[in-house]
Amino acid sequence: MTRPAAIVTGGARGIGLACARALADAGFDILVADLAEKPADGLAKDIAKHGAKFAYVSCDIADLASHTTLVDAAMRAFGRIDCLVNNAGVGAVVRGDLLELKPENFDRALNVNLRGTVFLSQAIAKAMLASPGDHPKSIITITSVSAEMASPERPDYCISKAGLSMWVKTLALRLAAEDIAVFEVRPGIIRTDMTSGVTAKYGALIDGGLVPAKRWGEASDIGAVVATLAGGKLGFSTGSIINVDGALSVPRL
Repeated sequence: MTRPAAIVTGGARGIGLACARALADAGFDILVADLAEKPADGLAKDIAKHGAKFAYVSCDIADLASHTTLVDAAMRAFGRIDCLVNNAGVGAVVRGDLLELKPENFDRALNVNLRGTVFLSQAIAKAMLASPGDHPKSIITITSVSAEMASPERPDYCISKAGLSMWVKTLALRLAAEDIAVFEVRPGIIRTDMTSGVTAKYGALIDGGLVPAKRWGEASDIGAVVATLAGGKLGFSTGSIINVDGALSVPRL
């Protein structure tokens, strides 16, 4: 059987890179989409060492015109698309009093995290339906525990992730009969560049018992879950939310 192919948005670093590595190790060829004009030094070699073909596309998913380019690039490189990992996203531009939230900052978070992801998913789903292939297909969206747990100092981010959660539900319903599995993966407090500026804050909270697992999550924790979902053995669980948060989101007294 031909190697399956996956697109990972925001795949040049952090959670996205961990997902790309895990998928490559699981037998997928990988297209990384990221903002940089060229892939970071060593990225192609990093993915290729797992036996995968590698392709790279520079794009901002908030630019809906770039989605066709991304689909075309994957089809040229691999002749197929079997998995989309919607990982690209931005944090709150400014953390602070939600009564001071600026429309332009709200728009940036929603345009990338929600609008861009929704319409890229739409484009990829259509491409998958047009070329069924011989490998299980999946669309996996990385949201956050913030899809449900509110952070008043970054409402724009939370709203974008909550919206994505509903998108996953509706997309799963639409694609269930088409054998395209759709999943939401909700990371908790993960050690990445995005959390580097609040390391001390969250480190103290974890030490104080916020995360029952008593540790930071690692990007590789997310990658392992994504590779498992993309493998096709959990297809009947389509529409599910997978929390990867060390039990952070479990309600407690």
